[in-house]
Amino acid sequence: MNLALVAPEMVLLVSACVLLLLDLTGRRPGLAAGLTLCGLLVAGAAAVPLVGARGTAFGGMVVADDFALVFKALFLGSTLVVVLFSWEYVERLPRLAGEYYALLLLACAGTMLLAGSGELITLYLSLEVTTISLAALAALLKDERSTEAGIKYLLLGGLSSAVLLYGMAIVLALAGTTNLQEIGAMLPGAWQENRLAVLLAMVLFTGGFGFKLAMVPFQMWAPDVYEGAPTPVTAFLSVVSKAGGVAVVLRVFHSALGSDPIAADWATVFAVLSALSMTLGNAVAIQQRNIKRMMGYSSIAHAGYLLVGIAVVPQVGPGGAVFYLLAYALTNLGAFAAITVLGHRLNSDLIADYSGAWERSPLAALALGLCLLSLTGIPPTAGFFAKLFIFNAGMQHGLGWLVLIGVVNSVVSAYYYVGVLRVVFLGLPSSDRGFQPSLPATVAIGIAAAGTVLLGVFPGPALDVATVAASSVVP
Repeated sequence: MNLALVAPEMVLLVSACVLLLLDLTGRRPGLAAGLTLCGLLVAGAAAVPLVGARGTAFGGMVVADDFALVFKALFLGSTLVVVLFSWEYVERLPRLAGEYYALLLLACAGTMLLAGSGELITLYLSLEVTTISLAALAALLKDERSTEAGIKYLLLGGLSSAVLLYGMAIVLALAGTTNLQEIGAMLPGAWQENRLAVLLAMVLFTGGFGFKLAMVPFQMWAPDVYEGAPTPVTAFLSVVSKAGGVAVVLRVFHSALGSDPIAADWATVFAVLSALSMTLGNAVAIQQRNIKRMMGYSSIAHAGYLLVGIAVVPQVGPGGAVFYLLAYALTNLGAFAAITVLGHRLNSDLIADYSGAWERSPLAALALGLCLLSLTGIPPTAGFFAKLFIFNAGMQHGLGWLVLIGVVNSVVSAYYYVGVLRVVFLGLPSSDRGFQPSLPATVAIGIAAAGTVLLGVFPGPALDVATVAASSVVP
């Protein structure tokens, strides 16, 4: 048993326990944030020896490959940035600091185990650790909206878990194993004899994982939870939770269900769901007046863009999806870092109240503007090349109709993204009193904004990494 393969997750779990014990001795939000950063950095150091490593732990329940490593790095980096820009936010709520940071680490550890799951039971347990932690985080403020967000996430998450378990039970009955690689070897034979059962399992898997991706028709939780949860938690949900969903979909559908007779059917299903997610997300986002709710519908639309890459079965598709996810993570983290700063100082999440924010906080406003342009797909930002790669993959593999829908939806999204920029940069400020982000928030904004630009100017290295990672799970 090679415990070194799960060393980063163990570091995070130990750090979470230390934070909870520290919380019993007194409320010290600054110290809790510092210890959380240390835990994340030590976990990152523990992941370095895993570069190029191949192996399994716990009898094949956890696997180490390039795919798992890239996603672990993404989860750790994203959580670190969230901790930085939530520092000042949490200092206003010292009684919640210990549990907030501990739950962040538990959710991060759950998604890391999710990306490295080699069989269905580990995958399910990892998913539950993540879901329960995120539900608690969403309800952390304990006011009406926050409590509603936590309850909705928990109830719908429980429903999606039940659906997923039914799918797993069918696959276990057909293949006689929970190991993903062995399922991939057994299911083509079962396809010939029990095609309807395999199709039902795929539908149930899609429903269970669709909740994590917030894709249509499993998106109903996203706008309400995004609006009601604390803003840093919303950022974590929009990036880490969605990345976990992409990781598990790629791992399961390409490793276990990626054989030729089976893959064509689920690829078609994902293509249709992609078109629906893009269209519904962007159409409803136009009508929103709350910026967090607007970002919730934007997240649904971007789930649709991601599904374009997942629907393309050959290697270039999943590689494009992983690159898109990297670009989306940096962009969304930057946007939410700016929203956290502006919302905290303006004491509002209404778009109208961001009027003239450029004059009051130039750094936060510029970061928000850059990231919204990236989400639109304007060059030379990361979002432009991310969409270019997945749309190119779709065109190469006969999904021109889906690419056309994606391009049209990108134009539609420009309407509400640019609408926010118009308010921020051309509106009249409600006060001439300026403010600047705290030092940790400034660092977070700088990391996200710089990454968004660098990934747009030099996309090649990141795309190479994404393609290599995807090749670990694509047959």
